[in-house]
This record gives sequence, C-alpha cells and structure tokens, in this order.
Amino acid sequence: MPSYLIRRFVLFGALTIIGMIGIQTYWLRKSWELKDKEFDQTVQIILRKVAIKISAFNKTELPKTGLIQRRSSNFYAVNINGAIDASVLEDYLIREMENHSWTTDFEYAIYDCSSDDMVYGNYCAVDRDGKLKEHKSSLIPKIDNENFVYYFVVTFPSRDNYLISNMRSSLVFGGITTFAIIFFIYSIWVILHQKRLSELQSDFINNMTHEFKTPIASINLATDVLRKNPKIIEDEKMSKYLEIIKNQNKRLNSQVEKVLDIAKLEQHKLELKKEKLDLLQLLEGIVEAQNIKGQAVIRLNATGEDFIITADEHHLTNVIYNIIDNAIKYCKRDPEIDISINASRNEVDFSITDNGIGINKEDIKHLFDKFYRVHTGNIHDVKGFGLGLFYVKSIVDKHQWNIFVDSTENKGTTFTIKIPRKNGI
Repeated sequence: MPSYLIRRFVLFGALTIIGMIGIQTYWLRKSWELKDKEFDQTVQIILRKVAIKISAFNKTELPKTGLIQRRSSNFYAVNINGAIDASVLEDYLIREMENHSWTTDFEYAIYDCSSDDMVYGNYCAVDRDGKLKEHKSSLIPKIDNENFVYYFVVTFPSRDNYLISNMRSSLVFGGITTFAIIFFIYSIWVILHQKRLSELQSDFINNMTHEFKTPIASINLATDVLRKNPKIIEDEKMSKYLEIIKNQNKRLNSQVEKVLDIAKLEQHKLELKKEKLDLLQLLEGIVEAQNIKGQAVIRLNATGEDFIITADEHHLTNVIYNIIDNAIKYCKRDPEIDISINASRNEVDFSITDNGIGINKEDIKHLFDKFYRVHTGNIHDVKGFGLGLFYVKSIVDKHQWNIFVDSTENKGTTFTIKIPRKNGI
C-alpha cells in the first residue's frame, strides 16, 4: 500500500476514533443524566406519597414548601410536621416502592427532636421483585437544617449500580464501540508493521539486485572480449560455450532488471518515458524476432487504421514479451500464437491468443498477484518467480489502460489490452 494512502488511512482512523470516543462519551453522559433524572423523579414521587400517608396517619399538615430535599445524589430528607412511627414509615416505604417496582436497596432513619439526634435507622435489601429480603439496623447522621424539625431521611447506597443496570443497552453499545476502536487501532498497527516489513523487503531486494549488476556486467564484458579472440573464434566448441554464457547472462540480467522495475513500481519511483509510437510496427518487429527464434508459430492480424499510441516503448515491449513467453512455456504441444490488433475511433486494442494448457477460473482471480504461479499439472520444467504477469498488470495500470483475460482449460488463453484514445494516444 502506498505511503500516502497509509497516511490518509491513519489520519482518517485517528479522526474516526476521536469522533467515536467523543460521541460515545457524550451519549453515555446524557444517558446517565437521563437515568439519574428518572431515578430522582421516582424517588420524589415515592417519598411524597409516603409523606402524605404519614401526614394522614398523624392527622397533621405537611409543609407548604421544602417537603423533600435532595442532599446528595443518593440522600433525601423529608420534612414532616409531626412525630414519625418507625414501623409505619417502613411499611409505607416498602409498599410504595413495591407499587413502583423499585428494586434497589435503601436505608432510612428518623430524627427525634427531643434528643436532637437520629435515633432509629434500618437497612432494607430488596430483591428483583421489589420484596424485602434483608433487614438490619443502620444509623445515618442527622442533617443540618433548622427548618426541619420532624423529618426522616432515605439513602440509596446502591444507586450507581441501579443506574448502570438500567443503562445496559447504552453500555453494550459502548462496549461494542470500544471493541471496534481497539480492533481499528490494532489494524492500524498491523498495517504500519506490514509497511515496515515491506520496506525492509524492498530495500533488501534493491540492494541484492544492484549487487548482481556489477558481476553481470563483468561477465558480459569478459565474454565479449573472449568471443573476439582469434583462437576462440577458431575453436567451435569454446565459441558455443561462450554463446551459452552470453545468453544465460543476458537472461539473468533481464530477470534482475524486472525485479528492479517491480521494486520501483511498488515504491512509485518508476517513471514512464512516454512517446508516440506505431503499435502495429512494434508488434511486427516482435513477431519477426520471435519467429526467427523458432520457439513458436506467431501470426499477426491487423484491423483498422491509425495504430499510433503514446506509451513507454521499453515497458510495453516487455509486457508483450512476458505474455508471449508465458504462452510458450505453458503449452504441451507446438506453440501457436495469434496476435490481433484493432484500431477504432475510441480505442486501440490488441489480443494475444495461445493454444496452451489454459487457466481455471480460480487461478484467473489471482493471476496478476505478486509471486502467484498457476499450477501446471504435469509440466515440470516451467521456471519463473511469479513476477511476469504482476509486472504486466502494473505497467498496464501505470499507463491507465485495461487488461482482460479469457481462458479455457486445455484450449488456450487470450490476453486483451485496451488502450483508450484519450489515455494512450
């Protein structure tokens, strides 16, 4: 993946993560505030009804203002103009909480104005059905308010747990979001790590191939010098050996150049030297050269006029040779190759069709992947690195052309390259 795409991906990812965290924090806070408001409203209703019942029981009037005071998030004081019976208060509290399906524990205490102290208190544990399951004594400190003469207080020790239990959907969504963020961060780390490994691999390949260039050049120079020696020229066997060395050294140099070109392509350092050229003339030259070698019978058919395109001649030639070489290598019988070129108003396209072993549909999906090689069945002498068609696709994409593959097993394969007039001409 190119560096600029990785930078954009990381930037987009960072902004997305920040946005998701911000939105999630906002909604969790809003959800907490909403649940707290609902909690307070329910408690206020319960305590008001309890106060009304106690007032009726005592036959006294309630204060006009300041009946219920929320002293803290889970602490409420209720002002009553009269004495409070502990058993009556507890009974009213439990009944009202059952009526409102209250399922959280609470503590209550009663203030005795004669002793100026909180004299009675209980802790009441409630089960999921709102029924009292545990009961034990508890003391709560009195409050400092001169307007409160007779009052009782109620606290909810497990308020936070109660609110959290009522926010399950928000918390589940928050958990999923958190997991997604962690996964996204991990993905970014993996991408950066893979990029680093890819850079190390590319650097190694570049250094290795450049190291090969010097001995290849030296072998080529030494071979040329020896081939010009009169004694070598007279020795037919020695001349043949030198010819083999020359050809194999040339082949090795071609492979090294291909690896270097691919490395440049991956690093976006390969610059195309585009120029106007006659595609028909280029193909005619390639066909003539290949027919001289005698490795295959190659036929060329042209339709239309004006085959002038704009392309990098060196790389386009390599693309064509790569496809032809594959057609020759992957053939069980005498190779026959048909090259068709067609010029129309909108595009110039050419196809290379062989009579080889063909390619199955699954292999076609990965045909242009780097290092991918098609299974060749009982053809065991096919050599290569799996870089040829990767190079072909890369060069075609670099030119902004299109390449298509059509193949039938045991019949042959057709590669078609389409060159739009606006891009290649």
